Amino acid sequence: MANMPGFATTDISDDHGDAVYILAPGFQDYGGIDRFCGPVATLIAFEDNTKVRAAVERDGAGHVLVVDGGASTQCALFGGNLAQMAAQNNWAGIIINGCVRDTDELAAEKVGIKARGVHPRKSKKRDLGLADIPVKFAGIRIYPGDWIYADRDGIIVSPVQLRL
Repeated sequence: MANMPGFATTDISDDHGDAVYILAPGFQDYGGIDRFCGPVATLIAFEDNTKVRAAVERDGAGHVLVVDGGASTQCALFGGNLAQMAAQNNWAGIIINGCVRDTDELAAEKVGIKARGVHPRKSKKRDLGLADIPVKFAGIRIYPGDWIYADRDGIIVSPVQLRL
């Protein structure tokens, strides 16, 4: 289901109205794929990408990893090496409520990557963070197992997989 070429978030919004949720604007595209969808896996990781790395080292099975980095602008939670792992390990996409780095490397990988911005500093490595719990940012609460539909027009969250 990842990288479905036929959907558009604008059509999903029109067709499903209040049954879906739209993240507030402010996310930019950095990956080599700008349209992706899949079931959600969640992480909370503030200025520490240890758990992010552990997640993308595993088979993503077409999931979208949603990382609440607290919108930090002090460092990047995701970079080129992790993007390469995510693409190799079948992640449909990564959404970071925070920053990324290595933008040329991110763009070269066949995985969707959206984030708030870019920062050259790498994160700390303290093995902190929480996985598989609800996260809330950009005005929306996102639960593990929700579905993400993302393209250049925005990010939509649905509590169920949509028939498109």
